[in-house]
Amino acid sequence: MTALGRDEIKVELDKLAEEIADYLDILRSRARIQSIVKDELRAVREKFATPRRTVIVEQEGEVEEEDLIHREDMVVTVSHLGYVKRVPLSTYRAQRRGGKGRAGMQTREEDFVSRLFVASTHTPVLFFSSHGRVYKEKVWRLPQAAPQARGKALINILPLEPGELVTTVMPLPEDETSWSELDVMFATTRGTVRRNKLSDFVDVRRSGIIAMKLDEGEGIVDVQICTERDDVLLTSAGGQCIRFPVTDVRVFQGRTSMGVRGIALAEGDKVISLSILRHVGASAEERGAYLRRASAVRRGLNGAEAEEPVLDAEEAQESADTIELGEQRYVEMSAAEQFVLTISERGYGKRSSSYEYRVTGRGGKGIVAMDVRERDGSIRKKTGKLIASFPVEDQDQLMLVTDGGQLIRTRVEGIRIAGRSTQGVIVFDTADAERVVSVERISEDGDQNGG
Repeated sequence: MTALGRDEIKVELDKLAEEIADYLDILRSRARIQSIVKDELRAVREKFATPRRTVIVEQEGEVEEEDLIHREDMVVTVSHLGYVKRVPLSTYRAQRRGGKGRAGMQTREEDFVSRLFVASTHTPVLFFSSHGRVYKEKVWRLPQAAPQARGKALINILPLEPGELVTTVMPLPEDETSWSELDVMFATTRGTVRRNKLSDFVDVRRSGIIAMKLDEGEGIVDVQICTERDDVLLTSAGGQCIRFPVTDVRVFQGRTSMGVRGIALAEGDKVISLSILRHVGASAEERGAYLRRASAVRRGLNGAEAEEPVLDAEEAQESADTIELGEQRYVEMSAAEQFVLTISERGYGKRSSSYEYRVTGRGGKGIVAMDVRERDGSIRKKTGKLIASFPVEDQDQLMLVTDGGQLIRTRVEGIRIAGRSTQGVIVFDTADAERVVSVERISEDGDQNGG
């Protein structure tokens, strides 16, 4: 190697040694590191600095999880055994009339869809329990599933106690400011009723709150939305019922009160249903005349399938003066008429006109809802106690379940329209040791969701 080549290598090694020594000095000196970083940042600023184009301001309010949820209509289904789910409404395509529909929920043999409604993902839903508590969830928090899926058990969604059952599911308007215009009516197994403004249930914690104070062994039968233009119909297992105006129950200010007496129950009896009926201003004479004419029309159409209305002694005395309804009044009363279905635990049932349930004062013993008692006051073995009573439409269907696990699905239009105090006809021919324990109304929409 020539002397020139050796000199070049020596110079390069000396330069590299100086750089190494300088870098080691930098690593040992915090001041030199900060100085170098500052110089590099200044160079970047001088080369790339431009005025800021975005404006940063303080955020007003917090973004909640619900604000990120897309607003979409959902079909919410609740099963008899307490399973719930939601399915996008767009999943169900429209069918032509006469279609077979599609499966709305895959359930066990002893389970079925008992409640179905369409609501937005942002709609609040109240869940009232048998223990007097209420829970609130938005629809978007309910489990989304396929149309054939079973859903998720409510006990895994709501903090229910052992033995606590959800008795009422109530979708509400999204605008909570309108809740003050709506009332809710509570009824308990011991005949107590209470009316509250719906706005009392705006602030419901995820863990639930007390909806109504109950005595030991008492439970909530049902909760219904009502207005001051409606009537309340309470029915007991012993075959009695009472109808009184909603205004007979004052609006309570608190949620922890026990309410007032709705019906005076006999010893051992209990309330099994709460229904809200439209109030119709009609005298006893008008109701009697309408019932006679409507019954005659039905007998002309159906022959022996219709029965004469049976009035009790007080009603018969009130309507002793026979009058003839004008055609316009008959049409008005016909348009406002509702039919109340009553079912006993031995499977007997009937439909009765709402005009057969006269309006009385709150707190009385009521009138006969169905002939289920012997002359000595004991319950007939043939019919058993009442198990359900509620308004129905001709196009509705019923699902009846026995304590032996048997169930039957039947159409309401096949059940005879009969007098209020009659026994009715056999709707479900139960075995000797079986009793009907549950009756659910299934609307036409709930039967065929389309698709």
